Amino acid sequence: MREPSPLVPKRSRRSARVLLALTVIVLGVLLKVTLDGARAYVFGYPLVIMDVTRAAAALTVGPTNGLLRVRAFPDARFRGVVRPNVDTLYTTAFIDMNDGPFVFEMAPNAVRYELFPFMDAWTNVFASPGTRTAGTAGGRYLLVGPAWQGTPPDGLAVLRAPTRIVWLIGRTQTNGAADYPLVHRLQDAVTLRPLAPRVTPAWRPASQRPAPPVEQVRAMSTEAFFTRLAALMVDNPPTPADAPMMRRLAALGVAPGRPLRWNALDRWSASIGRWVADRAIARRLQNPPNLVRGWSTPPSILGRYGTNYAVRGAVAMAGLGANLPVDAMYPNARVDARGDALDGSHRYRIHFAAGALPPVNAFWSVTAYGADEALLDTGTGRFAVGDRDALRPNPDGSLDLWVQATPPRGEARANWLPVRAGAPFLLNARLYWPRPEALRGTWSMPAVERLD
Repeated sequence: MREPSPLVPKRSRRSARVLLALTVIVLGVLLKVTLDGARAYVFGYPLVIMDVTRAAAALTVGPTNGLLRVRAFPDARFRGVVRPNVDTLYTTAFIDMNDGPFVFEMAPNAVRYELFPFMDAWTNVFASPGTRTAGTAGGRYLLVGPAWQGTPPDGLAVLRAPTRIVWLIGRTQTNGAADYPLVHRLQDAVTLRPLAPRVTPAWRPASQRPAPPVEQVRAMSTEAFFTRLAALMVDNPPTPADAPMMRRLAALGVAPGRPLRWNALDRWSASIGRWVADRAIARRLQNPPNLVRGWSTPPSILGRYGTNYAVRGAVAMAGLGANLPVDAMYPNARVDARGDALDGSHRYRIHFAAGALPPVNAFWSVTAYGADEALLDTGTGRFAVGDRDALRPNPDGSLDLWVQATPPRGEARANWLPVRAGAPFLLNARLYWPRPEALRGTWSMPAVERLD
C-alpha cells in the first residue's frame, strides 16, 4: 500500500489560500460596484425627482411658465408636501428656459418680507431676489438660459439659469388669514412673462391626479431611473466640478443622451446600490447627527451644495425645494431635552431666556406636525406660534412657549402651541432672514423641556 504524499496537505492549504484570496477580491469588487451604484443614484436623484415634480405640476397645478399664486394657508387635510408652512403664501412656477428669455418683475414692497429663489434642475439656488437682496424697491430681471447671448433691455438685470428646467418658489410673509387681502395684492404685483410675446395654449387640469413625485420615483425600475437621468442631463448639464462623478457614471454605462450600456454587473450594482442608498438616507433623516439641545439644523450648504451629493440627495428626498439658509433656516426637533420622542401625552415648555429670542431680521415661528409630517388636526385651527402673535413674555423678559394637548391657564394660553393628545409629533422652527449668530451657530434653539 502506498503511503499518502506529504505534498497533499500543502497543496490543500495553498488551494485554500488561493480560494480565500479570490473570495476577498470578488467581495471587494462587489462592494466597490455597489458603492458606485449608490453614489450614482444619490447624484442623479435630485434631477430625476425635479423632473417628475415638474411633470406632475403641469398636469395638476398649472401650465409651465405660468405663475401659480397660492391664496390661502394649508390645513390639516393637506398632503401636497411634507411640513407645509403657515407663515407665507407661495408664488411658484416651473419654467422651461427653451421658451425664454423671460421678464420677471417684483413691485416695490415695504410692508412684507418676501423671497423669490430660482432653482436649477439639480436643486441649487442660482438667484434669490427679494427683501434680503433687493431691499424694498422691488426689481426687474431678465431670466435667460445657459446658452443665451444678447443684450438685455434697459433696466433689466440678467439672471442666468444653468439648466433648462427652473423652479421658482416665492414666499411672501402672511400674518394670518386676515392678512390675505394685502398679500394677494403683493402677489399680483409679481409677474413673469416671455420677453417675446407668444400664444399660450389653454390649460386644464388632468382628470386624475398622479401619485406624489416621491412615490413615482420609488416605483421606477432602476433602468428607468437611469435612462431618465441620462436623457435629462442633455439639457440640464452637470457642472464642471461634477466631472469625477460623470466619469463614474460613464464607467457604470450612464452618459448624457445615450442609451444605457449595461452588463449584468452594472445592472446588479445599480439596483443594489440604489437599495442601499435609500435605506441609508432614510436612517439618517430619522436619526440626524449633531443635535444641539435636541434640535437639528439643516447644513449651511443648503441650496448651494457644490459636490456634496449626499446632502443634496437627502434634502431632495426629505423636502424638495430648500431655500438658502440666509433667506430662511429651519431647525427641527423630534426629541425633548432627555432625548425622548415628543408625544402629545406629555406637556412641554420651550423657554427663551431674556434677549435670546430667535435672532431674525424678518420674523420667526414654531410649527407642530404629526408623525406623517402633516399639520396636526387639533380642532383649534392653530398650527404655529411666533413673534407675529400676541405672545405674553415673562416679567424678566424671557418667553415660554407651551406645547401640549390641553390649553394652559390664564395668559399662558396666548403662548400655546396645540398638539394631539397621545400622538407623536415633531417641531419645526422657522427663522426668516436669520441674523449671523443663527447662521454661525452661536445661537441655537432652547431644549424642549418635558414638564410631567
